[in-house]
Amino acid sequence: MEKANRKNGKGLTLVYTGEGKGKTTAALGLGLRSTGRGMKVRIFQFIKSPQRTYGEQLAFKKLGVEMTQLGVGFTWTKTPEEHREALKEGWPKAKQAVLSGEYDVVILDELNNALAIDRFPIDDVLPLPEVIDVIKNKPPHVHLVITGRNAKPEIKALADLVSVIEPEKHYYDAGVQAVKGLEF
Repeated sequence: MEKANRKNGKGLTLVYTGEGKGKTTAALGLGLRSTGRGMKVRIFQFIKSPQRTYGEQLAFKKLGVEMTQLGVGFTWTKTPEEHREALKEGWPKAKQAVLSGEYDVVILDELNNALAIDRFPIDDVLPLPEVIDVIKNKPPHVHLVITGRNAKPEIKALADLVSVIEPEKHYYDAGVQAVKGLEF
């Protein structure tokens, strides 16, 4: 990104939420577009596990964009302690990347999902007030993208854009399982 734009541009906060498919895809498409424009992009995925391989991870690696999986998988696949530990270790990394000013675009994929966990306590390892503080105090040029279902009203209120993606029809309903290249 040109230095003049970096100094004068206002970093936006974008939220992709809702029950429909396409929130991560929209955010990663934006990351792809930003990378193509010479912007420095950093991606964190809060639920996905580094123990698995994802198509988007492979593609962004080829483009030289750092993507980090901070999670341990779906909340029902691991113990609350494992999820809490992943959030405790992951949130500071994402927070530091946003506040560092090193990146033009930071994508916090599935952060809304993590903040919506109610099966066990997370407030001490991923405090909503701290997330709100990061949004409010990010460097002026940083575009912040937050995805996931159940976005908190406080986060939506701070966003410059909120897109709510709702399903009208989904092949899952017809019994089609997750498709390689479309879901992972």
